[in-house]
Amino acid sequence: MGMLTRDVLEDPVALTRALVDIESVSGDEAEIADQVQHALVGTGLKVERFGHTIVARTELGRPERVVLAGHLDTVPLNDNWPSRTEGGLMHGCGTSDMKSGTAIALHLAVTEQAPRHDVTYVFYECEEVDSARNGLKILADKRPELLTDASFALLLEPTHGLVEAGCQGTLRVLARTTGRRAHSARSWLGDNAIHKAAPILRSLQVYEPRTVVIDGCEFREGLNAVRIGGGVAGNVIPDECVVEVNFRFAPDRSEEQAAAHVREVLAGFELEIVDSAPGALPGLDAPAAREFLAAIGQPPRAKLGWTDVARFATLGVPALNYGPGDPNLAHKQDEHVELDKIVEGADVVRRWLTAGA
Repeated sequence: MGMLTRDVLEDPVALTRALVDIESVSGDEAEIADQVQHALVGTGLKVERFGHTIVARTELGRPERVVLAGHLDTVPLNDNWPSRTEGGLMHGCGTSDMKSGTAIALHLAVTEQAPRHDVTYVFYECEEVDSARNGLKILADKRPELLTDASFALLLEPTHGLVEAGCQGTLRVLARTTGRRAHSARSWLGDNAIHKAAPILRSLQVYEPRTVVIDGCEFREGLNAVRIGGGVAGNVIPDECVVEVNFRFAPDRSEEQAAAHVREVLAGFELEIVDSAPGALPGLDAPAAREFLAAIGQPPRAKLGWTDVARFATLGVPALNYGPGDPNLAHKQDEHVELDKIVEGADVVRRWLTAGA
């Protein structure tokens, strides 16, 4: 079937490299999903596939079940594929976010036969794009019982070997201005929509974001223009301009409160919400979460970014982020992961899964 041989599956570093070398930009996960599904055949796990999302479950009759989850997709390539290893670093698209973490989950799914908890392993598609396409969301909508019978979930997102609790919510809004077209040689006959967008940019420029501490974890908010579009031709006064705004909000705000805040900041402009996902509170009180924190031996910090811990929180399943990648390298051209962090991460998760078993 290909790259994920038994020797590769038994070595989380080699497995990371093999996964990175399967190109899987969001929407193009068929090959990597095929490879993962084939690797799980014959392991004794119950394997089901939903699109390009693979779910593999132990059925050991343990009193408690946990989830280990990782996404299969990456952001678009940026002259950083295939992988290369130099010294103690592996470079390449997806090395940090999050194929090194996904490799740990797949490595354990294939090699760990006697965990103390029943485990549901989820390898899912389209995390890096709009929420509606997210494989975990689709699974939660169609087969929620495959997730909600767990008492805790570990999402192997990049955290550089520390626990990152909760996550920010995210909201994307289109702020639109309109005007009237005219020939640019007779601009006084028109109404320039691009010029009318200046107050939007000014409001964002002077905006002062909050910093919020929740359960000892510091969440920093941000409200930023991320894209702008407008214009018809080089000799035409534009009649429309659209500024795309992204609000990353602390999990003490609901999606509705976040939207209301953006409407307040950009009052007077036509706004269209095009994507929204809630944050997640740290959720450090769950017994399995406390056990995992004890296994790490380091205090948690806030997840600055959105992850699918929010999806689990909505389902009533406490969840934490933990993975070998550095989140500050996610989506960068020079994305890389430390080989030692992969080995350490696999050892930590295995010890947690097997302690007392």
